[in-house]
Amino acid sequence: MTIRYPNGQPYLVNDDKKTKKNQPKKKKTGYSNRGMTLEEDLNQTNDYYLLRKIAVIHKKPIPIQVVNVDYPSRSAAKITEAYYKKASTTDYNGIYNGYYIDFEAKETRNKTSFPLKNFHDHQLSHMEACVDQGGICFIVVRFSTLDKVFILDFSVLKKWWDQQFEKNGKKSIPYSVFEKDGYELQYSLAPRLPYLSIVDKLIVNRDL
Repeated sequence: MTIRYPNGQPYLVNDDKKTKKNQPKKKKTGYSNRGMTLEEDLNQTNDYYLLRKIAVIHKKPIPIQVVNVDYPSRSAAKITEAYYKKASTTDYNGIYNGYYIDFEAKETRNKTSFPLKNFHDHQLSHMEACVDQGGICFIVVRFSTLDKVFILDFSVLKKWWDQQFEKNGKKSIPYSVFEKDGYELQYSLAPRLPYLSIVDKLIVNRDL
């Protein structure tokens, strides 16, 4: 199915995701490598937080306009082309301890850096506007080959986003930046990805 942005440009799935089908399956060990996507891990974590009244954070629905539909049978319909009704902002948002939370989740198979092409101008503008209003914004990035997950505050993302437009600017965020300026998330049984413990640190740092 082809999905397009409001300007008609096709929505491109990350190349990293396209190659996953051809990758050999690894043996599942521990809590982390259970064949789940980052989105599934976060959704389970958010369900855990919601059930225990810790936070109310959900994945944002993305409204689309259906253009073409195939009917392979009378009882089935397959959407073959659609457009986003409006440009998507970030993946998740909600409320935690009175703070507005807004973040984007990404995965990559790269081992040494995270490509900035995985973000869009309107997403950075959205997060910056949220931060200006007192919100807590960040990205969650999984380096799937390394089985590592990091949280990077919006301020760090913004710094690297802006520098790419300078002369000799880099088009990706080095892995070392995630290690130095980010926060590594450790898997657990419940919740799967206890990211609110990191959000607490972001709140403290912001309020200093």
